[in-house]
Amino acid sequence: MPLSRRNLYRILFMACVAGYIWLYIGLSIHQSGIKTVEVCPIKHLTNIPCPSCGSTRAVILLTKGEFVKALLLNPLGYVVAVIMMLTPFWILADLVTQKETLYKCYQKTEMHLRKPGVAIPLILFVIVNWIWNITKGL
Repeated sequence: MPLSRRNLYRILFMACVAGYIWLYIGLSIHQSGIKTVEVCPIKHLTNIPCPSCGSTRAVILLTKGEFVKALLLNPLGYVVAVIMMLTPFWILADLVTQKETLYKCYQKTEMHLRKPGVAIPLILFVIVNWIWNITKGL
């Protein structure tokens, strides 16, 4: 069952709001001198970091202009940061102009990601990132 435009925009908006709240909490904790707060259920259950472990810390490093450190911590932080920056404005632009550009982009991206030539390298990237997170001891 395909996701409707309205539901997609709601999910993306709520995810961005949750992300900004979590980023604020992360920045507050980071400012207070606490090293890190682990909330990853995979790491809590298995003591093994997931592929996205370190993404919040990477985004925090990006806000401080530490681009290389962010990349070395977790490159997925860049993806998260770009999505968090663009999505709210894109949703707002679509609502104001009464267009569906984000929704159409989502549909095209979803179809593109289903192609093995795209999906397999992305899956391999996530697996390599996961192995790298494990070896770094995140």
